[in-house]
Amino acid sequence: MTTDMPSGPVGPAYGLQLCVDSARPHELADWWAEALRWEVEPQDEEFIRRMVTEGQASNAKTTTHRGRLVWASGTAINPPGQADGAGDQPRIVFQAVPESKSVKNRVHWDLREPGADDQRRTGELQRLIDLGATQVGSGRQGPWSWTVLQDPEGNEFCL
Repeated sequence: MTTDMPSGPVGPAYGLQLCVDSARPHELADWWAEALRWEVEPQDEEFIRRMVTEGQASNAKTTTHRGRLVWASGTAINPPGQADGAGDQPRIVFQAVPESKSVKNRVHWDLREPGADDQRRTGELQRLIDLGATQVGSGRQGPWSWTVLQDPEGNEFCL
């Protein structure tokens, strides 16, 4: 079978944005920002107010989180110093959904700390548990080992 697919990249590489369904997106974004040492992307309160005033959105589409007016539908986090959510930088969006998580994730995150030794990994594991992660398993393949955890809403990730 032959294909007419071009060989090699065509055009610029995509930026990556992951979207996470959540019952409480602002709280989960806060948790992941702390866990990853990232930053919650700021939302423009004046823009939100203007959208409501102009009839482009209703007050029901907004909420207050940590004393600030935000979109109720969700928020995003970015690596440090990249809080503008630039399209070529990684970004994680937490979006509100009505249903709860019911099965194992088909995709999960591996947190990889450069140069982490066993002592540092143990300290990091404890930090994540102290933040509210739940340890649910572990694995090993050759010289590599990992710990399986869940975030406060039950999403799996590995350290």
